[in-house]
Amino acid sequence: MKLKFVFFTTFLVLAIVTPLAAQITGVSAPNTFKQYEKAEFDILLNTTWQDQYNSGDIALDLELVAPSGKILVLPCFYSSGESGSESKWKARFMAQETGTYNYRFKLTNNGQLTDESGPAYFKSVKSDKKGILRPNDYWTFKYDNGEIFRGIGENIGWDPRANDNQKYTYEYMLRVLTDNGGNFFRCWMNANTLPVDWKTTRNPKRYQNSQSRFNESGIRRMEQLVKMCDSLGIHIMLCMETHGAFLASGWDINPYNVKEGGPAKTPYDFFTMEEAKKMYKDKLRFLVACWGYSPAIGAWEFFNEIDNAMFGTSQYKPDPPLPHKIITDWHREMSDYLRSVDPFGHLITTSISHRDVEGLNDLPSIDFNQKHIYGGTGNVNKIIKTYIAMHNKPYVIGEFSYEWDWNKDFEKIVDNMISDWKRGLWYGLFSPTPILPMSWWWEYFDEKGLKPYFSHVREIHDLMLKKGSGSYEAGEALCSSDDVRYFAVKCGETHFVYAFNPTNDLLKTSINVKNVKSRKPGTLLYNCENASITDLGRIKTRPKGIILTEITINPQMDIILIVN
Repeated sequence: MKLKFVFFTTFLVLAIVTPLAAQITGVSAPNTFKQYEKAEFDILLNTTWQDQYNSGDIALDLELVAPSGKILVLPCFYSSGESGSESKWKARFMAQETGTYNYRFKLTNNGQLTDESGPAYFKSVKSDKKGILRPNDYWTFKYDNGEIFRGIGENIGWDPRANDNQKYTYEYMLRVLTDNGGNFFRCWMNANTLPVDWKTTRNPKRYQNSQSRFNESGIRRMEQLVKMCDSLGIHIMLCMETHGAFLASGWDINPYNVKEGGPAKTPYDFFTMEEAKKMYKDKLRFLVACWGYSPAIGAWEFFNEIDNAMFGTSQYKPDPPLPHKIITDWHREMSDYLRSVDPFGHLITTSISHRDVEGLNDLPSIDFNQKHIYGGTGNVNKIIKTYIAMHNKPYVIGEFSYEWDWNKDFEKIVDNMISDWKRGLWYGLFSPTPILPMSWWWEYFDEKGLKPYFSHVREIHDLMLKKGSGSYEAGEALCSSDDVRYFAVKCGETHFVYAFNPTNDLLKTSINVKNVKSRKPGTLLYNCENASITDLGRIKTRPKGIILTEITINPQMDIILIVN
């Protein structure tokens, strides 16, 4: 097949001169793109299919050769049109290199290559964008451009459901979070929120049921959310499955259930049937095709609390419980597949509630592990370090709070709820984790006016990044009071020591900061509650470091010493 190229100032249009059997009939796209920004291609096909969302039936891929010579394959997605006549498809790409990309489109039907476009190219020019998040070390992620990142944020699990306060939309919550220094959040996809692959929804005020493989109203909202996050510069940990959807509370309308047209009669079938796994891979392919281009996707998360799907909760229990092996094998297969179809290399994870799944923490294509902690925030630092030592991967606390039970009256424990919320952020900042622990109960803490407190954490976070140029290591300090909880971190040559007084009494203590190189370092005291800074002056270094005496910490309050 031969191509005729027609160039315009802004757009490159490929007018394809083909025999009657040809199926790719046209491609149009700008001939110059900016690095780390969306590049969209429109492709016209004239072919047939039974199901445009079944890649075994029909699949269109964009194959590229990057300026470095790296070969990339990006799945495309159906946009409009009918089988047997002209249809429109799209490709959304983000260039991670500058220079000339060569590309062609390949069409397969029933697994066989049936057509491909002729060679074409576009140029990627430098921009001031950062790209996507990638692994770096236990403490941080990094962007494509090399800039270091640590996540500060919370769970914002869903838009308001039918009986929720309608104030707490993503439009409202994300603006409040980013205005106060947040840069990361976690949300769910299920029958109530972002039901991209759910035919039957449980939030009729916001979404509509659909007979399509992918729900049009869920796609529209996902599109809005990604654009919103890109404009705000915030990243999503997108949890693609929730454990409740695999128990009695959700399985009846689960898109993989035979009642909804899926192949699986039980959750066990979902994890083991080849047909069900193929259907799920097509979901992953669709998500990458539509939104993989976006830096807003901070991480793909397979499951919320997969151990609860395996063993059940107090309300629902599978019979029999799902074996560890099938869960680990499923995650291995799906994470490997997602890695293969996501040419951008987004981070991949999954989560547990409190029960480890054998082998899950060691899967090669899972970039970081995570669990959820309720009523145990004081153990955050220890838990993170323990899992890092066991599995040599970054560890994240994806949910935390003082209380998990929504049936309880939080006003009776309000002081504990608020104190725990604050401590989780600080304990995370002083622990080797790339995402600070993310609180649950986003509406409750917003009602309590706590969101401006994120700015305090962000202030110290930014100072740590600046002082260490992105490097973190465990510091050394000793506190004379057994009551004080404290952690030390060294960023470059600057020492940060966090100290919390959990008692109801005023505490006076001395703090010994070790391995200080400066002979007479300057020392600042940061009040975590009101963000005030007190200059303690320059203190002479002793053989074992510097000793700060008579440090006063108010009841239930915390401070940070900054020594450099």
